[in-house]
Amino acid sequence: MRRPAGREDGSPGSPWWRAVAALVAGALPALCFPAPALWWLAYVALVPWLALLATAATPRRAALEGWLGGTAFMLAVHHWLLPSLHVFLLVLAALLGALWAPWGLLVSDLLRHRPTATGTRGPGPARCAAALVLVPSGWLLIELVRSWEYLGGPWGVFGASQWQVAPALRLASLGGVWLLTLLLVAVNTALVLARTAWRAALAGLLTIAVAAGAAWLWTPRPQPAGTTRIAVVQAGMVNGPDARFARGEELTRRLAGRGVDLVVWGESSVGADLTRRPDLRARLAALAREVDADLLVNVDARRADRPGIYKSSVLIGPDGPTGDRYDKMRLVPFGEYVPARSILGWATSVGKAATEDRHRGTRQVVMATGPAGDGLHFGPLICFETAFPDMSRRLVRQGAGILVAQSATSSFQDSWAPAQHASLAALRAAETWRPMVHATLTGVSAVHGPHGEQVGPRLGTDRATAAVYDVPLAHGTSPYVRLGDWPLYAALLAIALHGLRAGVRAVRSRSAGPGGSGAGAHLTGTDDARCSASR
Repeated sequence: MRRPAGREDGSPGSPWWRAVAALVAGALPALCFPAPALWWLAYVALVPWLALLATAATPRRAALEGWLGGTAFMLAVHHWLLPSLHVFLLVLAALLGALWAPWGLLVSDLLRHRPTATGTRGPGPARCAAALVLVPSGWLLIELVRSWEYLGGPWGVFGASQWQVAPALRLASLGGVWLLTLLLVAVNTALVLARTAWRAALAGLLTIAVAAGAAWLWTPRPQPAGTTRIAVVQAGMVNGPDARFARGEELTRRLAGRGVDLVVWGESSVGADLTRRPDLRARLAALAREVDADLLVNVDARRADRPGIYKSSVLIGPDGPTGDRYDKMRLVPFGEYVPARSILGWATSVGKAATEDRHRGTRQVVMATGPAGDGLHFGPLICFETAFPDMSRRLVRQGAGILVAQSATSSFQDSWAPAQHASLAALRAAETWRPMVHATLTGVSAVHGPHGEQVGPRLGTDRATAAVYDVPLAHGTSPYVRLGDWPLYAALLAIALHGLRAGVRAVRSRSAGPGGSGAGAHLTGTDDARCSASR
């Protein structure tokens, strides 16, 4: 028996073809991020997925294709974890991909063709306007939920694909990476609507362009405040904590006489607690005296003063540790701890999950260089924490004049992860108007100024060196630091109002009875009339 080529609503007939298409369409946006860094693709990357959901024959099918696409997206942006997590990555992707199932329902409801007496019609102006607000809002709420640190954190946030686009970075100072996500999904939605309601879609695109342009013109800029010289020591691939320490020591000595204000080592650059190793303390203090600058090192070791292993940023002056210490607060799931270890502990037997949980710090810290703490004020972040906009924003509110991240990606050197991780420094800098130094043990290291612009060369994964950067500083408080995550609140409000309206209509439809003569039928008829007028 021949399979039908399509259905009356225009949806393809084969559910298997649609399932494959959902997987491919969901994975496509991953190409927008580094290493491919096809940032321009973000403005059309969601179109195939949205178009597929718009033609789903049933709500169940729309939810399934939303889930499949979400699973493929999570796999694509986290594919570099496969050697570490193996099959467990597939389980995690499928669980997180389920967040896109309600979004698939929302897209299908707003964008699908509706049956009429003479055939089918696309969405009218009112529904187009709703789609341009609600579809991006729904996507943003998914990013909000999965950004919870226990679900993996905000890796692969769609707006982060614009890290090298100067106008987008300026908008990030207004509403953070969340505002960029709303903009990108709205543009993709408008392009899908153009297929059946081109006038409404064109009006939507013009509205988006005018709003983005006005925001770009209105958003203030940071005021220059001089420069500081920061040195990044990237030790490269060195096996063993003692050899790693010696390599960092050797590279740091090359900085003598170069007038640096701070020297930054990468994550896990020191493999022993300094209170237990007076010899390492003495060597670090001697280095600080030799280069005439404080050192920010990173200790990954079991602490002497409390139980457990911590990852800590420790500031070293010419007399040894200054007392400034920051313990990492947000840990990498499975990499640094196993969530619900009593249930999921089996993950250690199929991958490289942490055999022992690291312990968390309790507060963020702003450090200061100089003998009396009267020098450069900076806020340290450790590795995974650079993905969280709220952490950098909080440090700036506490007085940090520069953000310093210590990272290591030695387990994923040949993947897309190092480049994507380094790109986050541009976003955090643009959001806060504070430069950010992203120093890694093994690359990629990068420095970005207060506009998000790149400062000096990036250090690739093949480099082992000490590099000095003249980092521009800035005064002022960005709108995003002042106002916080207002795009998230706006998205929550939009979805809540949509849910309330849907609930009211459902109640009115029930009260109207089988004849459908109530207010719900009146609203539907009005929408159909608008559809006819827009054709």
